[in-house]
Parts: sequence; structure tokens; C-alpha cells
Amino acid sequence: MQGDKTSHEPAQCATAVPLAGPFFRGGRRLRIALVGQPNSGKTTLFHAVASTSVDHGKLAGTDKDYQRCTVQIGMDEVELVDLPAMESLQNLKGGDLEGLKYLLWGDARPAVSAHEGSKAPVPFSRPDMLIHVVDASTLHRHLELTLQLIELGLPIVMGLNMMDEARRKGVKIDVAALERELGITVVTMTAIKGIGISSLFERAVQAVRDEVCPLPQPSGEHLRVWGERLHQVVDKPAIRDAFKVPQPFMIRQLKQGDEYFCRELGSHFPAAAEAVAALRQQADDELPRPLAEEVAADYQHRAADLFSRVSELTHRSHTITWEDRLDAMFLHPQWGLLGSLGLFALVLFMVFEVSAGIDAVTSARLAEWVSQWQPVSTSGVVGRAVVDGLVGLLGIVVPYMLPLVLMLVLLEESGVMQRVAFVVDRFFHYIGLHGKVAVPFLLGLGCNVPAISATRNAASGRDRIVASLLITFVPCSARSAIILALGGKYLGGLGVFGIFMLNLLIIALLGKLLVKRYPDISPGLIQEIPTYALPRLKQVLNATWQRTSDILTIVTPLLIGGSIVLALLHHVGADAWINQALTPITLWALGLPVVLGVPILFGVLRKELSLLMIYQALGTFDVGQVLDWVQISTFLVFLMFYVPCVSTFAVMLKTIGRREALFSIALSIGVALLVSVMVRIMLEGARLAL
Repeated sequence: MQGDKTSHEPAQCATAVPLAGPFFRGGRRLRIALVGQPNSGKTTLFHAVASTSVDHGKLAGTDKDYQRCTVQIGMDEVELVDLPAMESLQNLKGGDLEGLKYLLWGDARPAVSAHEGSKAPVPFSRPDMLIHVVDASTLHRHLELTLQLIELGLPIVMGLNMMDEARRKGVKIDVAALERELGITVVTMTAIKGIGISSLFERAVQAVRDEVCPLPQPSGEHLRVWGERLHQVVDKPAIRDAFKVPQPFMIRQLKQGDEYFCRELGSHFPAAAEAVAALRQQADDELPRPLAEEVAADYQHRAADLFSRVSELTHRSHTITWEDRLDAMFLHPQWGLLGSLGLFALVLFMVFEVSAGIDAVTSARLAEWVSQWQPVSTSGVVGRAVVDGLVGLLGIVVPYMLPLVLMLVLLEESGVMQRVAFVVDRFFHYIGLHGKVAVPFLLGLGCNVPAISATRNAASGRDRIVASLLITFVPCSARSAIILALGGKYLGGLGVFGIFMLNLLIIALLGKLLVKRYPDISPGLIQEIPTYALPRLKQVLNATWQRTSDILTIVTPLLIGGSIVLALLHHVGADAWINQALTPITLWALGLPVVLGVPILFGVLRKELSLLMIYQALGTFDVGQVLDWVQISTFLVFLMFYVPCVSTFAVMLKTIGRREALFSIALSIGVALLVSVMVRIMLEGARLAL
């Protein structure tokens, strides 16, 4: 807001921050093409930033594949096109020639190409700029293509990929010198590890905004005269309008006798083609080698000379730093997933082992002490319910939520969690989400409340809605405790493992279905991979508070209110009415005793109450005497997917709105009934077959 110019009030703490514009969004979004030689890491870079919906196609009339998607870069959007790899731009045929035509004309047809038919190489326009991805460890092999790309007249940014491999090979590159020599932006990166990708795209967009153009790269003196003579022949308005290509590129193609350009020149401008042929013949006679060979040798020489000026070969690096060892664990294309799984195992250990120990010496002792109070009056029952709610809150926050959130914040501040998110991005892409939602999903193992709150920072739009809906199916510590307590005792380790694997399968399937319900395509997101760092206490505490602050404002009153409602219903003897009303679900659908209606219904108030209520409803702590293994399995599967607690629902109202929160309830009830009934039928069939 602009203040009154006549006001003499002291300045407020808020300051205006100028934004660099104009922004490339909507119809003004940039189109960036990735180009490079085979094995340069070009396609790896594309997949590292790709959206959950990628458009695949083939260059017209060829078997060469291209792919494109929209990528969000700060406030800007780009349409990223991954083209087939190309060795050079000279004498191309088939799919390689179609790729060059796209770089020159896009979906337009210049006069020289009109006779080829109405179908352009691709159904979209020419790129606004190029990102040339090169293997830094073999830079000398790629610079010749760089010199050729410069002649296309497009802004270029070079991505020096595989910098870790270059260091191991002893290739030291002076990036600043390379930028000065070529007049283009050069960014170091390691695409397979996600390092430097954010900087690459930010500087690419800025290069277009600043209208940065490559510097002309003149050929050798002995070839320059022939280029000038050819320029005099073809620098005619009619020829320029017919080809619509930059003159330096046109001259180079003619000097090297490019088959396509020479043929089209002869078809449309025979007199000019004869003059060009005569000049080329004259050059062949006067030069030591044919003109085409001299031009090729000149590019090779200039590329080698440039490489020698901007790089040096040192001793191969035999030093493996601790950062290298950690990256090998978390960012390796194959082993990185195992490293991430190891981290997940650590999280589970924290939730189910360490937290259980903390619970035993905190809330469990308080609950045991409070259980000695058995009021009979209505006021006493309400008072006991309030105390139970506070003890239940303590039992959630202190042993389960705080350790888990604190550990995840430490991993984020150290730079580890961002690497895990980068590696598991493929799995979440399969679901239809981005890897940035990995942290909220991990938080969900402790409690769904902070997990859904965390989606506000990790995702937006469709991704936030879908992630929030799926997180309600992530087994929080309370649900997991019930499954471990009953399943571990009566179903064994294999049974518990099967329930959790079923949960993972259902989440994946639901993700695929939900992205169809929300068809808006989320643009690709660039995940920043920070350097490793020691977490700072103040930042860790602030982040932990932000993740858990909803406990005081949302969860606390709901837990206390839920405990009061539950206690009063039990006090007036309404249990039997509730059980009777839920008979179609408990008895008919799930095949469970009618008395389990109350534990099922009031599990939405506090999931951890369900286990105690089961014991109370059945009248025994030995559930196996009343329920067989099929009933226990069915009941646990139902609780796994059943409506999350009311606290989670309240946070969903705040995060994704009433409509989607209500849809979440309907979805969880439907999934819980469908999956548990299917499990019951399968297990009953298996029991009959045994």
C-alpha cells in the first residue's frame, strides 16, 4: 500500500520489495528447449523438474521422441521441451533434421519448407531460449555444438552437468572465463542429484528478461573471406524471407554443403545456388582441403582452443568428502531410495520405540493415576472427562508428536530431508504429486494434524488438496499403536506387515484416482538441494513451534470436548442405542460383534481411545477369546482407513475448505467399508480353503 505523502508518521516494519518483471506467465510463459549430445544428462534434468503430467510426442514423420511440460520457476512459468539428443547441426537427416527445423521455425512453415506438407515437426512454436546441457567432465566434446547453437540467434544458457564427475576426473573449469568467452550464462550443476538445478532455471529466465545474447564466434581468418563472399550472394530480401534463419547459420550451412539447405536453395533460387556452388568449388581449389572439411576442422580447432583457455586438467581427485558419502547414500540414482527407506525406518523406530518409552514414563503414569478417580455424579464425570482429555493431549504431543516433528525439522535444517524428497519424487509422481510432499507424509506417521498443516508450505492448489486427502490415510501413531497392539499379538509380524503394505497400496491407488477428480495439471517444481549444514537451535525451535501450534488452537478444545461428550453418553447409558444403530456396519458388513459400534463411532474423537473402548466393550483384555483372526484383521483394516479424528477434520477445514473436508469424510468411510469388506471376503475364502 502507498502511504500518504504528507504523513509524518514513523515508518512501519513492512517494506516494499520490488519484483523483477515482467513475469512470464499464462500466455506469456517462456518456452525453453533442452538440447545436448547423448549422455549429457539432458533428459535426467527434464525428469528432475517435470510436472506430474508430461506431454509425449514424436517429431513429425520420425521415431524421435520429444516431451514437454510446464514448470514453475518462482513467479514465472516456462514450457520445457526435451528434444532428442543431437551430435551437431550439420548435414542432419530424418529425426535429427526435424529437430533442427523445430529450433529454427517451430510449428511455422517458411517458404522453402512449404512444399513438405502441412504437418510441422511439432505442434507448438519455436523456443524462446535454449538450455545446452553438457557433460562437464568431457566439456571439450560439447563445445563444438555450443558454437553451432550460438548461430541460431537464440538466448542460450549452458548447464555444466556432472560437476562431481568432472572433479573426480581432474577437470577444473573456469566458469567466469567460459561466460566471458561465449557471452552466455554458465551454471554448474549435477542433475542426477538435484544440485544447481534451481539456479540454472532462475538464471535462464533472467537471461531472457535481461535480453542476454551470445557473442558472435567468428571463424578463422582463412575462412572468413569465403563466408563474406557467400554472404554477398545470399543476403537478398527474397532469400532471407524464404528461409527465415540467421545469416551466420545460413552461411555456415552453405559453406559445409549442407544437403537440405543447398537443395532448397537450388529449388527456389537456382541462380543463387549456382553462384554458391561456384564459390565453393573455387574455395576447394584454393584451400589446402575442401571447404567443408576446412570448416569442420575450424570448429574443432576453435572448440579445442576455447577448452584450453577455460579449463585445466589436474590430478584426479581421490578425496571422498563426508558430503560425497552422504550424497551417495541419499542422492544416488539406485541406492538413494534405499537410503531414504533407511531414514523412514528411523522415523518408524522413533514413533514406535522411543515414543513408546517416553509415553510409558509420562502420560501412561498420569492415566494410571487418573484412573483411580471414579466419579458417579454428572459434574464429576465432566471433570474426569476434562482431565482425560488433557492426559490424552499430553499422550499425543509429548511422546509422539514433538519427537517426530523435532527430528524431521532437524533433518530439514541439515539438508537431508530435501534430498529424500528429491529421490522419492518418482514415487509421488506416480501418485500424481510432487516429492515436496514427502515431509508432510512423514509427519503423518506421528499425527495427521501437523502433517496436513505442513502441506500449506509444501504444495499449493491441486497438490495441496490431494496430499491432504491422502495424508488422512497415513497411519498416525494412535492408529499404528492399535494395529501393533492387537495385530502384533493375534496376527503376528506377517499380518501387521500385510496391513501396512495394504495401506501403502491403497494410498497409491487413491492418488491415481484423485488426480483424475482434480484434473488441473500442476506445473513442475524445482526442488532446491541445499548444502549440508548444522541445524541452529533457534531455527529448529521456531520451525517446531510452527508445526505444532495448531495443537493449542484446534486439537486441545476438540479433545476435551470429545471426552466430555463420550463420558456423558456413557453416563446416561446411550451406548446400547449407538450400538444398535450401527448394526448394519458392525454386524452385517464387517461381521463383528454389535458392541463394537461405540469404539468405531467414537474413534473419530480420539483414535487412541478405540483400543481401551474395545476392551471395555468386549469385557476382556484377551480379545482373542471373543474375536477370531478374520474378525481382528477386518476390524484393524477398517480402523486403518476409517474417518480420521475430529482434530484432523478441523485442520482440513482450515487448510482445504469445508467442501473438500466433507468429501474426505465420505471418501474415508467408503474406502474403509469397501476395503475391509473385501479383506473379510478374501480371508473367509482362505479359511474355507484351508
